[in-house]
Amino acid sequence: MMSLRRTIAAIAAGFLAIVPVQAAEFSSSQTTEIQSIVKSYLLDHPEVIRDAITALDEKEKAAEEAARKKTLADLGGPIYTAPDGFVIGNPKGTVTLVEFFDYNCGYCKRALDDLDRLMKTNKDLRVILRDFPILSPNSVQAAIIAVAAHDQFTGEKFWDFHRKLLSTKGMIGKDQALEVAKSLGADMDKLTKEAAKPEIRAAIQGSEEIAKNLSLNGTPSYVLADDVLIGAVGFDELNTKIGNIRKCGKALCS
Repeated sequence: MMSLRRTIAAIAAGFLAIVPVQAAEFSSSQTTEIQSIVKSYLLDHPEVIRDAITALDEKEKAAEEAARKKTLADLGGPIYTAPDGFVIGNPKGTVTLVEFFDYNCGYCKRALDDLDRLMKTNKDLRVILRDFPILSPNSVQAAIIAVAAHDQFTGEKFWDFHRKLLSTKGMIGKDQALEVAKSLGADMDKLTKEAAKPEIRAAIQGSEEIAKNLSLNGTPSYVLADDVLIGAVGFDELNTKIGNIRKCGKALCS
């Protein structure tokens, strides 16, 4: 492993390589001397590089957050109304939580109980489930069957389907989704025909496009009013933000 001193030296060298030194202002020897001084300073004060990296990281996160908020404003309608958005909980709820998930996501499986508890705790919570099958081709196939199944399963029945399929052990794909649908009484011929429709895949791609515009890079991811949360953040954080939305209309009250 490269030593700390060598790492700093490499960073310093990279930094010096991009410092705009005008040849007309400094001779070759002067340029070399300036670079040596800067390199020595950075080696003696490596915390400068650490602070710069931290500042850059914070700046990039702030820019990403600002971009997400703009996207939320621009896509406010599609996020809540576009196809492949299945409503569970209270369909007339005053607070809406959107979850982007993948049926093969381990964190989504663990977050399933959090979602169930949130709906039981918050009777005014409307939840929209959006397929974001990014982990494997099997995830895409499972999502296709799930979207097609929504033609027969709605509300609590779809929640039963979703919960049972997401709780299935091992890799989840088309066969597992069909098996769960059959166990819940689906008309399998009708389901197969529905799954073959191009509108089904188009609906999933629509949710994927929304997720891409929000810079979502993992599942589960949530949208709550003006906030985007990536990862299984847990019941407490989500419940607190839901309470804030009731108070001030925002996930974080000032």
